Amino acid sequence: MLWGRESEQAAVDRLLGKARAGSSGVMVLRGDPGIGKTSLLGYAGSAATGLRVLRGAGIEAEADLPFAGLHLLLHPFLDRLARLPQPQADALRGAFGLGPAAADRFLIGLGVLSLLSELAEEGGLLCLVDDAHWLDHASADALVIAARRLDADGVALVFAARDPGFPAPGLPEVRLGALPPDDAAQLLDATAGDLPIGLRHRVLAEADGNPLALVELPKSLGQHPLSGRLQEAFEHRANALPATARTLLTVAALDGTGDLETILAAGAELGTNPAGLETIRASGLVAVEGRRLQFRHPLVRAAVQNAAGEEVRLAVHAALAGALRDPRDADRRAWHRAAAATAPDEELAEELEGTARRAAERGGGASASAAYQRAAELSVEEEDRARRLTLAAEAAEYGGRFDQARAIAEHACGPSVEPDLHSRLMRVRACSYYGMGLLPSAHALLSAGVDHVAESDPQAAAWLLLDASSLVWLDGDRDMAVTTARQLAGLRVPEDDPARPVYQLCRWFAALALGRPVEGLPPLPEVIAAAQEMASLDRRGLLLVAGLGLAEPGRQVHDLVTRFTSAIREESRVGLLPQALSYLAGTQFALGWHADARAHAGEAVRIAVDTAQPQWAERARWLLARLGAIEGDEAACEGFGDAQALLELGLGRTEAALLAFEDLVYGRARDQMSAMRVVPDLVEAAVRCGRAARAVEPLARFTEWAAILDQSWAHALAHRCRALIEPAEEHFTTALALHTQPFEKARTQVLYGEWLRRARRRVDARKPLSSALQTFERLGAHPWSARARAELDAAGWATPRSGACDPLAALTPQERQIVQLAGRGLANREIAARLFLSPRTVAQHLYKAFPKLGVSSRTELAALSDL
Repeated sequence: MLWGRESEQAAVDRLLGKARAGSSGVMVLRGDPGIGKTSLLGYAGSAATGLRVLRGAGIEAEADLPFAGLHLLLHPFLDRLARLPQPQADALRGAFGLGPAAADRFLIGLGVLSLLSELAEEGGLLCLVDDAHWLDHASADALVIAARRLDADGVALVFAARDPGFPAPGLPEVRLGALPPDDAAQLLDATAGDLPIGLRHRVLAEADGNPLALVELPKSLGQHPLSGRLQEAFEHRANALPATARTLLTVAALDGTGDLETILAAGAELGTNPAGLETIRASGLVAVEGRRLQFRHPLVRAAVQNAAGEEVRLAVHAALAGALRDPRDADRRAWHRAAAATAPDEELAEELEGTARRAAERGGGASASAAYQRAAELSVEEEDRARRLTLAAEAAEYGGRFDQARAIAEHACGPSVEPDLHSRLMRVRACSYYGMGLLPSAHALLSAGVDHVAESDPQAAAWLLLDASSLVWLDGDRDMAVTTARQLAGLRVPEDDPARPVYQLCRWFAALALGRPVEGLPPLPEVIAAAQEMASLDRRGLLLVAGLGLAEPGRQVHDLVTRFTSAIREESRVGLLPQALSYLAGTQFALGWHADARAHAGEAVRIAVDTAQPQWAERARWLLARLGAIEGDEAACEGFGDAQALLELGLGRTEAALLAFEDLVYGRARDQMSAMRVVPDLVEAAVRCGRAARAVEPLARFTEWAAILDQSWAHALAHRCRALIEPAEEHFTTALALHTQPFEKARTQVLYGEWLRRARRRVDARKPLSSALQTFERLGAHPWSARARAELDAAGWATPRSGACDPLAALTPQERQIVQLAGRGLANREIAARLFLSPRTVAQHLYKAFPKLGVSSRTELAALSDL
């Protein structure tokens, strides 16, 4: 029975009900040691009637062994891997050492998702993970990724963790506090009801509502001061054991896995005998089931470890290393040997480096980093120490542990470090700042790297400047742009150097970012085309595909980005997807394919969050905010100034819109693409609220900038602005002829129609206004539709509401993606592999989509238009 946990039990019951109904849910139980997390997990397991139950736990001693926790949870079900989408099955095999290594932690997490979904097929699944704060990082990452993407899978996933371990942002939490006084008293009376009244009050005060303390403290009365901590009570009980039993207990505590064969073998090396096992079992500090030993509570293990002196701990680790003779235990053996070492040892450092290398190959970046760091500490030569610390920093950065990576890299950087290692460490520090969203800091480090190699290796400098330019593109900081432009001006890249197109693209970007002349540079289309030809399937290649944001967003670029995105999916290079999907969504937005843009931007956000890429999550959210502004969704625009300003303009609040646009246009990114793009909006807002004079200077800058950029969309907007400032029909007609972006063209048509109506040319106004209305309604641009309809009404033309042109308009963004792929003939497992979902979730989305579309089979999907 649980005392005082009625609300938490009710939450567990609701979670179990969702799993039985075919839905899914997640819960993270948090609280202090002994507060009742494990007991609540036990309640969940006992209440899970009709559900399959999986149990796992983090083990402190295995926190540096990649996927140890995941293997403990899932190893009985590895025969089910053949039923998973192939990339996910291969990733799990690699993680468990059953096949070639697959280092993409996101793909491993998706494999966990699909395997849990598969195990839930027969009536639902409850997955319980205790001591999640001690999970190795690789297992924790995989389980959190799976938890975030559970949908219609029939899975209930419950973690129990202390603070501050097991970071799981975005997952629902239930925080366990102290028991209410009445419940605490009932629990004490049920477990130690014969206490004298005075001692009873003292136990209640000392325990302070902690259930474990209420149970365990009475057992120490008369042996240990009541005012001591709970862990000290356990320590006192352990110290009361005979010496040989205490040694065996210490072996079990430092082994951590509970494997009885290993514990007894190591204990024998230290002079213990199997009889000691019965002694420690009788103490109540441990339980033995079959061939496994389990501590009564994690605090017991901590107490035993704390009670052992340093000399004893070193001897126990050495004995454990000697007991682990199976080749499959090589990594555990290396860690025990390292724990027993007291001086540099190159042979041991090499062994631990091998452990790190295997961890990295399997995707355990954090585990690899820890092993490389310990190998560095054991290194004899300074150059080996520096090399291993560099590898440790790189492994931590790859694993998304940016604070740790930066700290290691800063510690490793020194005056005696070789130039190659110095460059790698600088890159790690820059990437860590980048991963944390601290773009100016990352840019500063990249700039320092450019200065370091500019003379000796201009090609490497050109690529670093591409990275630096991309940060300027994302952040829009003028000072960053000035620094990059200065370094570009001083760099000498030979005409025949393969990096020449990269260098020229960066020069074009810097010139446009700062409003500087581009004399002496080849035409921008030639530069972008040459850069795109160099693009490989990596982050820098994607920068080249997008031309640092300078590539004209037409069908040609769309097709190129689509090919790259498909290749990334096929090769399961998930870490690149947020960047590629953001580019793809931006191109689709420009082309007027707003539903597809929303679906891809939403997918980019989800994957960016799961792969610790905040800058790309923000980039995709910005695009979703722009879509929200067009549709009149105020909540979607929150936090994005340009989207909020566009919303104000669409809703006719032109004064507020003008002020917001001026903040952007005259801000720190005044000459950047982001600022230049909103100048036409500023001009319209200024004219419509009678403040045309405030549009003159920004328009002059935009016109000059558009002339340098020399792309149709920019020329079209420049002519539209001129039509508003200097009313002339030829500017409207020229703009309409140049427009390549449907939403912007429709806006010009509305402005042209207004101008025609005011010129008493109502018949002529009907065509552009009707065309604009049709586009706005197709895009779901409700404020703009209302404006076009109002103009048509003012011109005397009836405007019946038209139905949606898009046959998939009723679908959610994810349903739309799934239906499109199903319409092309892909099976559920293939769709799941492409969209990084479980097959069961795919089936559920199709089940929901069919009635919305009025179809009853997959074969009918192909007949729908615009798939």
